[in-house]
Amino acid sequence: MKIVELRGITKHFPNIVANDRINFDLQEGEIHALLGENGAGKTTLMNILYGLYQPDGGEIRIKGKQVFIDSPKKAISLGIGMVHQHFTLVPSFSVLENIMLGLPRQAFSKPSKLREELQKLSQGYGLRVEPNAKVWQLSVGEMQRVEIMKLLYRDVDVLILDEPTAVLTPQEAESLFKTLKRLANTGKSIVFISHKLHEVMEIADRITVLRRGKVVNTVNKSETNIEKLAEMMVGRKIVLRVKRQRRRPSENVVLKLKGVRCHNDKGLPALKGISLEVKEGEILGIAGVAGNGQRELAEVVTGLRHTEEGKIWLSGKDITNRGSKVLIDLGGGYIPADRLRFGVAPNLNISENLILKNYRKPPMSHGISLNRQEISSFTDRLIKEYDIMVSDKSMPVKLLSGGNLQRVIIARELQGETKLIVAFNPTRGLDVSATEFVYNRLIESAKQGAAILLIAGDLEEIFTLSDRVAVLYEGEIMGYVPPEERYLREIGLLMAGVRDATIKT
Repeated sequence: MKIVELRGITKHFPNIVANDRINFDLQEGEIHALLGENGAGKTTLMNILYGLYQPDGGEIRIKGKQVFIDSPKKAISLGIGMVHQHFTLVPSFSVLENIMLGLPRQAFSKPSKLREELQKLSQGYGLRVEPNAKVWQLSVGEMQRVEIMKLLYRDVDVLILDEPTAVLTPQEAESLFKTLKRLANTGKSIVFISHKLHEVMEIADRITVLRRGKVVNTVNKSETNIEKLAEMMVGRKIVLRVKRQRRRPSENVVLKLKGVRCHNDKGLPALKGISLEVKEGEILGIAGVAGNGQRELAEVVTGLRHTEEGKIWLSGKDITNRGSKVLIDLGGGYIPADRLRFGVAPNLNISENLILKNYRKPPMSHGISLNRQEISSFTDRLIKEYDIMVSDKSMPVKLLSGGNLQRVIIARELQGETKLIVAFNPTRGLDVSATEFVYNRLIESAKQGAAILLIAGDLEEIFTLSDRVAVLYEGEIMGYVPPEERYLREIGLLMAGVRDATIKT
């Protein structure tokens, strides 16, 4: 039975057609995955179904009846709920209080009955959550369970999950998959949005692929594979698992940290005596759940955050608290997690952004004057070499797509004799085509002798690129693990703070 039918859904934004006459249906008791590149229209389509946007054309049918959904409240009344990538919980409230929000007033007078009903739901679907726990005390996985419990308590039949595993440990992701399968077995219908193709192949019954706002195809999982899905998404063959010849790294230590401590922006300890080494030609992956010191580690190495204790050396030279210019002068590069805020000057054009590291030196400048001809030639060369799609070199880079913006940053950071690259979530939010490009560039830099500190929340990315993996938890290195999938359980335990899972490498 079709629970949801979207027919000819069209949605326009300024200068773009986000959804172009899309047809999509969801069967009772199925897990239906929605795939596509950045900007393909996946989230827009689901926001229409959830009532956050209204379509410019087309119709929505729920259980065969045409409906108009003008708000999330209306969607929930029709049995449709959505768990967004960024949770909407009140941290200072308890689990029980968060679930009560939005319920009729009479529900507030019977918290004991609500608590009892939540415990039944929890047991029935394997969603273990303590009703009296404050949300700020919960892990990310537990917060996600609360979001799902909120919808189940409202008796929704359709759950939309947007990138649900983006910040989960492997164990939490495995637990989520068990829950989703259990929900489907009881007749619930699930839309699963994810860029992780191996997860889609594990969890989905059917898969719909969008490209540039249109449906490319809808297939049963048994009729496809990861390579075919990737090709449908981008229109060409994609190498998802780049073949990297792992080799014994040089004995030459490029980056060394010893006993490094620092605080976060709230004044709380973020790094607690970190010591590590990255050698010439080596990619050291830093794995961990977001918020365990990754940002602070990247910033102390690149000179953007003050170190309270400890020392940092680059190619044998002490760079502790000496600022980012010293790092640049010694051959350091930085690919930040937030490319628009920290990776570029958004109002400057592509040429100006590409020379941010070397505009002070010849041949880009003569004394206090810029060499415009040299800069133009340099820009043209990098646009061609890095396949940057830009219609006008004079336009601000903030108008570029995420993938092209990342190419600008990588082109700039990998120029010259690069000795160290700090890559912090270098493919976050990128589609498979842009991800493939970033992987190949980082691997090529390592082949040329650069030491790479790869900080990423995506374990598949860590496994694909790294020679060694260090796991970070609450500002400490919990242990080192080989980048092999057979050690996935151990990595997950280390990410959860279980130090006994350490494996000697």
